Amino acid sequence: MTEGFDPGSRYGRRHAARIRRAGNDATTDVATADHQGDQGGLPTEPFVGWHFVRSRRWLGYFAIAVAFAVVCALFGMWQWDRRNEAVRQNDQIAANYDHAPIPIDQVLPRSATWSNDLTWLRASVTGRYDTDHQLLVRNRVHNGQPGFEVLTPLVTAEGRAFVVDRGWVPTGNEQDAPDSIPTPPTGTVTVVVRLQQSEPRIPGRTDPANTDQVQSVTLPDVADKAGHPIWTGAYGQLDSETPAPSERAPLGWDRPSADTGLHLSYFIQWFLFAVGGFGFLAYVMVQEYRNLNQDDPEERERALDRQRRKDAKPKSDAEIEDELLTSGR
Repeated sequence: MTEGFDPGSRYGRRHAARIRRAGNDATTDVATADHQGDQGGLPTEPFVGWHFVRSRRWLGYFAIAVAFAVVCALFGMWQWDRRNEAVRQNDQIAANYDHAPIPIDQVLPRSATWSNDLTWLRASVTGRYDTDHQLLVRNRVHNGQPGFEVLTPLVTAEGRAFVVDRGWVPTGNEQDAPDSIPTPPTGTVTVVVRLQQSEPRIPGRTDPANTDQVQSVTLPDVADKAGHPIWTGAYGQLDSETPAPSERAPLGWDRPSADTGLHLSYFIQWFLFAVGGFGFLAYVMVQEYRNLNQDDPEERERALDRQRRKDAKPKSDAEIEDELLTSGR
């Protein structure tokens, strides 16, 4: 039945297997074998193998998998960059937050001087508070409660003012303004602040006209209302005042949390998604290979081996329970 080709070859084994499965119709078997013998003894349906992966459909699948992996990699690197930025900020807080105060003229020799490395650095300023040009920053929330931050210019002996953010006060009960604002110390005061960069303008918002309120700590805009030349590169969040004020100062700030968040976890997850996409594609590829080549004797033997290994595995309690329930019906 395998005359005309090597009976030990894949095609020979496949041809012989097909003839054995047709044992119910010997006449048909002989006719089929004779017809195939006329064609050199080869099966009428060639072995498919892995040739299907070169089809247009599968090339499209590969392209989709690659595009998915690229997108996952981009999101993963974005999370990696965010983690690195969080680590940098934590290192900066550790270095600057408790640093010994440095005189403001040394830290900011020019009014517009600023570097991101100065964020949270403690600086000392000596002067007199000018409460006549005090400003309130709107829409500042603390523990879910709306309020304001109090900006008070501290005028130095040279006549230049440094903007001190003295802290947070709640919105009043009956008006869009604080019920009261704690009074700063009078006379010459030495304050220690933690430096912050001038905030950007909020798009679509303008400062309320004819009020002492502003939308953000945008120092070039604050300069128009400060009554003095000011440092426009940075302002300071109040840490301490000497002498101390006669009444409690506005609410200050908590130390920033040294937390990098879940960025590293998300970075790993995105790359696992990329690998998983190729893994899923490989799984589908193997399933299609088995379906297209199920008549091949070697593939049939592999399928039987897989089934034998599956049957040899110990059954779980759930499977045993299902069998008992089924047999009892």
